[in-house]
Formats: sequence, structure tokens, C-alpha cells
Amino acid sequence: MESGTSTRSRIPSVDEILKTPAAHQAVAGFGRPRVVEAIRHAAAAARRAMGAGEAAAPGAEVLAADILAADVLAANALAWLEADARPNARAVFNLTGTVLHTNLGRAVLAEAAIDAATVAMREALALEFDLAQGRRGERDSMVRGLLCELTGAEDATVVNNNAAAVLLALNTLAKGKEAIVSRGELIEIGGAFRMPEIMARAGVRLVEVGTTNRTHEKDYAGAINPKTGLILKVHTSNYRIEGFTKAVSGKAIAALAGASHVPLLNDLGSGTLVDLARYGLTHEQTVAEAVSEGADLVTFSGDKLLGGPQAGFIVGRRELIARLNRNPMKRALRIDKIRLAAIEATLRLYRDPDRLAERLPTLRMMARPLADIEAAATRLVPAVAAAVGPDFAADVIACTSQIGSGSLPAEVLPSAGLALRVVGTRGKGRALAALSAALRALDRPVIGRIENDALILDLRCLEDEAAFVRNLATLQREERR
Repeated sequence: MESGTSTRSRIPSVDEILKTPAAHQAVAGFGRPRVVEAIRHAAAAARRAMGAGEAAAPGAEVLAADILAADVLAANALAWLEADARPNARAVFNLTGTVLHTNLGRAVLAEAAIDAATVAMREALALEFDLAQGRRGERDSMVRGLLCELTGAEDATVVNNNAAAVLLALNTLAKGKEAIVSRGELIEIGGAFRMPEIMARAGVRLVEVGTTNRTHEKDYAGAINPKTGLILKVHTSNYRIEGFTKAVSGKAIAALAGASHVPLLNDLGSGTLVDLARYGLTHEQTVAEAVSEGADLVTFSGDKLLGGPQAGFIVGRRELIARLNRNPMKRALRIDKIRLAAIEATLRLYRDPDRLAERLPTLRMMARPLADIEAAATRLVPAVAAAVGPDFAADVIACTSQIGSGSLPAEVLPSAGLALRVVGTRGKGRALAALSAALRALDRPVIGRIENDALILDLRCLEDEAAFVRNLATLQREERR
């Protein structure tokens, strides 16, 4: 057997490897500098593997010979380049049972919104240009009219998310002043962002009233003074307090605020433009209802119950919206043309509520009939069972979905899915974790949830069954290797 030094010298040179068909293919796709880097990467890996083989057992010469083939090294380099070129922003199959999954991008956009965003990306856009007057315009004008029409508000503006909307409103109306809020509404949203911290960053002094579970109108009245900048009402969208509770209605707070000449900011959080009860879901106060109660400003999200791209909307009194728009912070929080185009297209769908669930994926998934999901589970169980192999049993099960992203936290949606369980009694946890990892490693990752000694694939959000089955073939190929 040759020495380690002489064996390593048998690795073909970069120039030799570049002459192989696989290297030519790689250069055509990635360019010569990247291919040279990948070849050096593959050669280094070959040296490490060859060294381990020499030290491990007799017969390592064969392993080394295989590794040292120029075409094998070129193929390895090409595979490395292809893996490195895979985008981080990858589509996944959301089978978690959470419709608006924050970690999976929340709302899936409607086709109309996707088409509008594509135009905005591909073409020049009348973003801040008044076509009628032939002069500079305002980007908010793309959606202002629709927001006012759908909410009944006098005026509207838009920023990059709802936290930014609250921040802008607080900073504009109450910087250096006090903001009154019920203790039971001092929420913490995703990522450990807390309402008191947002208020502090806005330059507002928090004044808590009431207790965690009970706040009365007299609590608000007793806190109002000449230093009060506004009253803040916060929708507890990601939790519910039940039992011995008391909260003051938006209408009552609006009357108190109006009498005291203090603006009321009602933060709805998720926010919805339609009565969800018509789709079999729990009624959630609509933005129009909050406006009609007398709130001076109402803030809400675009990428949750509304089903559009990430955005924060502020609707309400015209003079207050004008003050917000004059705040220099507004420019720092504004959104780009792509999202504005998608927002406009999404809002236009709400003009036709009878066909809204058909056209808006978020609402379609939330309102999907249980019978449809059960039928899908029955159709898919043979393909899934074949893909995971004999080490796992695949069964149709009843399960529950949730809306997610802090929307309707008490809403449980009856659903159906597939439970993948380990055959046998040993190593269940490790086997399920390995299967979950294998599904996440597919060409299009499949994301489920592990509970009760099973990997659950909730099918509420699966609409393209054919693509899902084709994707599973990758798992079958990997298992056969």
C-alpha cells in the first residue's frame, strides 16, 4: 500500500477535473470561478475521506481509487454547487394544522395579489405619481380609497406591520405624554415584543388601569388628566381571560375619550374586514365595527385574518391620519411597491364577499369543510404509507387545527390528517425524529407535528395533492439508497 503522501498525490489536478463532462456542465451553470472553488472543496473532502479509509481498515485502496476518479470529483463538485444554490426561501407543505403559521410566512396570498405583485416587480409603476394631474402623488393613494370604503373610516394609511402602526400612532399622538391602557391588555406578541416596550420606544409613559382580569369605566376616567395623550385599547388576540372578568367596551371608552377630548386608539391586532361567523367561525369584531363604535384610530394587520401580505393599517379620523403622515417616522416604516400592489389586489377581493372564501386562500383554508379534509386523508394514505416504508404505520385520524398568529386563539377547527407511528416498541422517539427530519429534507420540505407518539400530518392546508405525492417520491428514492 502506498504511503499517505503518495496516495494523496494521485488526486487529479483541478485542470484535469475541469476537462470532465460534469465540470463542463457545472461551468455552464455556475461559472468557472465557482466551479474551481467547488472542485477544491470536493478534493479536500476526498483527502479527508481517503485518510479515514486508510486508517480504518484494509481495502482502503479501493475506496481511494473510487474517490480519486476525476469524473467522480467533478460530479461531487456539481452536487455541492447545486446544494449551495438552493434558495433559503423555499416553499414547504404546511401540514402543522396552523393556518397562519408565523414561522412559515403566515398568509398565502391570493392569485390576484400574486399577479399584481408580479406586475409591480416587472414594470415601472405609478407608485407616487398622480396620473390624472401628471405630477407627484402619494403612495398611500393606491389603497386609501379601498380601506375607507371597506371600513367606513374617513382616512387611512399603511406601514410595514401592525406593531409599526401602533408605534407610529403612539409616537405621533402621545410622545412625551401618558397613554392609558388596561392592565389586562398589556400583551406580549411573537418574538417577546411587549406592548409596554413598544410604548416606551414611542416616547410614551404607560399608565396602567384596572387589574389583570377586571377593568371598569371609572378606572379610565380616574386616570385622565392634562398629561394624557391618548387612551389605548388593545385586542388580546393571542390569549383569553375567562372567569371573573370585566372589560369596558370600545363604545364606552370612545364616549369617555370624546368627552375628555382625548383620542382613542383601538389596536385590533389581527383585524378582519368581514364577519367570520358567515364562514362558520367565531365572530371577531370587524374593523368597520371598531370604527363605528367611535374609535379615533384603529390599527390592524394585513397578513393575518385579512389574508394579504405583511402590512399595518391605520384607519380613522382624517386630521389624525394627516398628523401620522407628517411624522418623519412614517417614511422609515413605509412599505414598497410590491406589497402595495398585492395589498390593493387583496382588498379588492373584499368587494365581493360572496366569492371571498373561494378566492382568498387564508379564508378558504379556515372554512374548509371537514368532509373534504377527511376525503383527502383517505386518498393520500396509500401513497404516504408506501413512501415511509414498513417501519411506520400510516392511519387516517381526526385532529384539530388552529388559526394561528394570535388570531382567534380559542378557535379549534375540526380537521383530519395522517398519523405516522413506529412499528414496534423500541426507539420510537428517535425514529419519529428521524422521519420528521427526512420529510423536512425533501425537495419541498413537509412540516408536520409530533404528538402522542406519532408524526401528525394535518391536511387542512394541503391543496395540491398531486404535487405532494410527487414530492414523496424523493423520500422513497432516499430510502432505497
